[in-house]
Amino acid sequence: MIESLSHRPEWSLLVALATGLLIGAERERRKEEGEGHAPAGVRTFALVALLGAVTAQLGEGMALLTGALVGVGAIVGYSLEDRRDPGLTGEIALVLTFALGVLSHVNAILTFAIGVVVTALLAYRTQIHQLVRKTLTQQELLDGVTFAIAAAVILPLLPNRALDPMGLFNPFTLWRLVVLVMALSSLGHIAQRMIGARYGLMIAGLFAGFISATAAIAAMAHRSRADPDLTAASAAGAAASLLSSMIYMMILIFVVSPRLLSALTAPLGAAALTLLGYSVVLGARSSIQGDHANAPGRAFNFGAALLFVGLVATVTVLCRLLAARLGSAGALIGAAATGLTDAHAAALSMATLDQSGQIDTPTAVIGVLVGLTTNMAIKIPVAFALGSRRFAVRIAVGGVLAVASLWAAHGLSS
Repeated sequence: MIESLSHRPEWSLLVALATGLLIGAERERRKEEGEGHAPAGVRTFALVALLGAVTAQLGEGMALLTGALVGVGAIVGYSLEDRRDPGLTGEIALVLTFALGVLSHVNAILTFAIGVVVTALLAYRTQIHQLVRKTLTQQELLDGVTFAIAAAVILPLLPNRALDPMGLFNPFTLWRLVVLVMALSSLGHIAQRMIGARYGLMIAGLFAGFISATAAIAAMAHRSRADPDLTAASAAGAAASLLSSMIYMMILIFVVSPRLLSALTAPLGAAALTLLGYSVVLGARSSIQGDHANAPGRAFNFGAALLFVGLVATVTVLCRLLAARLGSAGALIGAAATGLTDAHAAALSMATLDQSGQIDTPTAVIGVLVGLTTNMAIKIPVAFALGSRRFAVRIAVGGVLAVASLWAAHGLSS
């Protein structure tokens, strides 16, 4: 019904009027706050939007001529007003409102949606300026631009097909993993910057785990040794990083092979619930709120993302070669060896082999579990080497519980 209404002229006039009133209301309030110059208010914006809708129905030439006149009027208004605010925001908003009125003749729904976005940009001016000038660092801005190039420019240009005889190297899939690593790392960085120290080490560890659980455990271990009173809170943060790392793994597996994730739901879900309960218990036993620094830094490490995907591709080839020579046992050996350094890479290599049909799903499931087990095992020496003894014991207990629940759930679901 909405689609049928959008082609009626009275509907476009109504949407243009609503859009003009919405943007004009924000401009009217800005005039009341004492801006240096404000050539137009709510009535002017509403009339300009209606003017755009009417002239659009009279023809393209009339719309262009009227739009030029509106632009000239905005410039004249700017030149005659007080220059305490040298910006052109109001004038540009006025011309854009006319253009939205013209657009309403073609797509009324899109017109109103853009009007809402324009109003939000105008209304949240102070907050946006605060974010860009004081909160956002230069490095974070560069990271944002890098991510936009990777996701919106490079990714759509890559071919979405395998380029090698074995059918393993799909440029689109591999680069999509790079973008995903960057996105999840940015999510953890933004959350840490917004939440700050108030929610303690457990929240910090939860988000840090999306970047690197091993690095998170090392940081928490150092904190536990520097301040013994933070042992329980640090262990809670480390356990939470293992939980988020497992969630990260589930997302990565789903991207490559949803079928494999479905087969892993029970064991990975059981281990995740175990880690969640364990981190909550550790956090509840700590009376310390935590003093995690809210220092700005990099949203992600682009080189690390490339290295990670390169490792995934390399491991996938090695596992494929081992599987060709030794059968399923070779692929499992490769997964176990890779899990010592990166459980995500081991899981992704298994998911890639499963998706391409190089190994069967039950073998891929075992490979993921073996890689995760060896990865959990390697984190325990890190905890003992860098942290206090009480911290390391807590991490060891959490790792054993997680691995036990992992294999127990797999045995029950098989």
